[in-house]
Amino acid sequence: MKTWVSEFILLGLSSDWGTQVSLFVLFLAMYLVTIVGNALILLLIRLDSRLHTPMYFFLSVLSLVDLCYSSSIVPQMLAHLLSVQKSIPFYSCLIQLSTSLALAASEFLLLGAMAYDRYVAVCYPLHYTVIMHGALCLGLAVGCLGAGLTNSLLETVITFRLPLCHSVMNHFACETLAVLRLACVDISFNKVMVAISGFLVIMLPFFLVLFSYGRIVAAILHIHSAQGRSKAFGTCASHLTVVSMCFGAAIFTYLGPRSAYSVDGEKMVALFYAVVAPMLNPLIYSLRNKEVMAALSKLLDKFRDKG
Repeated sequence: MKTWVSEFILLGLSSDWGTQVSLFVLFLAMYLVTIVGNALILLLIRLDSRLHTPMYFFLSVLSLVDLCYSSSIVPQMLAHLLSVQKSIPFYSCLIQLSTSLALAASEFLLLGAMAYDRYVAVCYPLHYTVIMHGALCLGLAVGCLGAGLTNSLLETVITFRLPLCHSVMNHFACETLAVLRLACVDISFNKVMVAISGFLVIMLPFFLVLFSYGRIVAAILHIHSAQGRSKAFGTCASHLTVVSMCFGAAIFTYLGPRSAYSVDGEKMVALFYAVVAPMLNPLIYSLRNKEVMAALSKLLDKFRDKG
């Protein structure tokens, strides 16, 4: 029984060279959009005082998490797309797994915190600034990041304590389920722990989102004017779009029926979280948000005036 490997060989997304080059160009372009989009969100929130609110504070943390999460996976994936030998050292794999787990869990928890923020804004508008004060917002953000890190450390330890019989991983990055498939021993305990972890960092925030939006919908229905209902819903539309996108894919992957499970499907969902979601989030929050677009227009006007 082999219990130690010095490096892993990643099979990646395709063995066809032409396909790999095409994917490299596509994912590089998407990664650049991710960097620019999220960095722009951070810059706008920092520079425009109108965006110094709890909602945009959480959005800035989410953008930072998206940037870090995508950067923990995509650069290595891009390098491997142009490499013949797609290898990753053991400790690099461990660091990548623990980092991506921490950031992914933090993102789900942040989405739950953002749903709570929208619930307070719509249901208790007169008390919003009192309830969502700076210390609470900072505490929620730190709590989300701390809980994500704790979850990551536990899951990483119980994953890499297993003896490994193989070093060839059918994935493009180090991911929990992909590593577990290399184990020499029964992994039932690990599967149970993955399910528990998924429930804690995915389903609990999801239930909070459902509760928050249930109360939000009830509150909106009690608003008599159509303009008031439209404004109330508009403050939640971007967040609800991102929530539906992120939670839907996660629930299907980790908590869905095993009959619908496949390694290729797992890769596609991992690609979605590493490449697609971090790129779309800033676009959704900017294009569907008048305040962000106004801040962007103000910034562009400053550049034109200087020019």
